[in-house]
Amino acid sequence: MIQLRKILVPTDFSEFSQPALTYGCAIAARFDAQLHLLHVVPDPAMLVPESHAFSVEAMQAQSAALVADARQQIEQLPPDGWDNGQPIAREVRTGAVFLEIIGYAREHEIDLLVIGTHGRTGLMHVLMGSVAEKIVRKSPCPVLTVKPKGHQFVMP
Repeated sequence: MIQLRKILVPTDFSEFSQPALTYGCAIAARFDAQLHLLHVVPDPAMLVPESHAFSVEAMQAQSAALVADARQQIEQLPPDGWDNGQPIAREVRTGAVFLEIIGYAREHEIDLLVIGTHGRTGLMHVLMGSVAEKIVRKSPCPVLTVKPKGHQFVMP
């Protein structure tokens, strides 16, 4: 029998991550597993092509503000009323999104990773890449990807 003790749901707080959170909560409740919520703030130096034009202090201040905002948002998850009796682990990290998610999964011996997809295709997929795709390829555990729209198995 499959044992799921720790379920990780990375979130970017967008509408695309909501279905994954719904699935993660339902699976955690079904298996009486601990829910782990993770948000990764991208390193500002990776977001700005001309990062050398900004001071280190300005970039650190921007990053600190994003982390503080993310900590407030992650405390609001999951939605009110959800509780399976297990403590919820919440963490905010800074860095390369897919690397931080994979690192967290390894460090915490996650049994299942549930992640939403943005549903990009074609040129946007080539230009933007896919965090979910990289996670599926490198994850130390099974990954459930959840599309933003389409067939849903979880009751609303």
